[in-house]
Amino acid sequence: MHPTPWTLADFSAAVRQRVDHRLATFFEEKGSEIASLSPRSAELREELEALTRRGGKRLRPIVAAAARYAASGEAFEGADLLGASLELLQTYLLAHDDIMDGDLTRRGGPSLHAAFRTRHGDDALGDALGILGGDLAQAYALELLLRVPFPEGAVSHALATFLELQKEVYLGQHLDLVADPDVERVNDLKTGSYTVRGPARLGAILAGATEAQHHALTRWANPLGQAFQLADDVLGTFGNSEATGKPGEDLRRGKRTTLVVLAKERLDAREWRAIESVLGRADATDHEVEQATLVLEASGVRAWVVGRAAELLAASDRALDDAPLDPEGVELLRSIGRALVVRDR
Repeated sequence: MHPTPWTLADFSAAVRQRVDHRLATFFEEKGSEIASLSPRSAELREELEALTRRGGKRLRPIVAAAARYAASGEAFEGADLLGASLELLQTYLLAHDDIMDGDLTRRGGPSLHAAFRTRHGDDALGDALGILGGDLAQAYALELLLRVPFPEGAVSHALATFLELQKEVYLGQHLDLVADPDVERVNDLKTGSYTVRGPARLGAILAGATEAQHHALTRWANPLGQAFQLADDVLGTFGNSEATGKPGEDLRRGKRTTLVVLAKERLDAREWRAIESVLGRADATDHEVEQATLVLEASGVRAWVVGRAAELLAASDRALDDAPLDPEGVELLRSIGRALVVRDR
């Protein structure tokens, strides 16, 4: 038994340890399965395991376990399986997203399709195997979800929630790809759905939560998912190089962050040219990027995004006031909210 209340650091470490152990066990099992079915396909499992177990903060398992704790006072029973399922879903989404965005690195190593390009010396084959590997990760995620000991009669609810969060991600990704101007909707569907709202709902289902508890957790999760993405946008543009990579990395990658969308709406033609000149240019110099970030700073765009993230975090926090949840679990949820939004990496 762990003495209560949990600190976020201790709770997060406990979740990571359990989920990482479950993933190691699962991939070992899948290695034996593939060896009996198609030995040559072992490379799919190998690269999926490498990506899934390399880095990653296990944010989604932590949110799910915390929601389970807040709804029941018990954090861990079944949460390792649920967390591992969410991590494999993340692997699937990252694999396909990296192909769409042309990203060759992920979590300090090669993205899935880049790893297969290197293995086979063939870009087209590598990309195809990246798609296939992502598909297999999705199947593995569902397989693990079906092993989670949800309360009797709750499996269909969990499956529906698992599918709903995926459909929301797909729609959000579509809006992002077609440059839809409603950035808050994009952030809610593409990021909030599977980073906070979906994991919180699944954790609540695992806990056998009441309708009132489900409602409170959803009200906590909805603004927090958007705030998390806004914090990511700021870090990807202004974050220090030690924490987030090269300054202005999101600009060099051409990401349509809230900062970029607002800048296009609010800046005059001269100011916008400073942004546009580096947008999507991997070879943009540090000086050019610095000039672009100075414009974003001076124009107030950065301040607006930071302020909006703070507003959303406050709304998430208020949703927990008088919520019918375990008091220690509530404090843990508040700590998670601050950690997701007020951060330097």
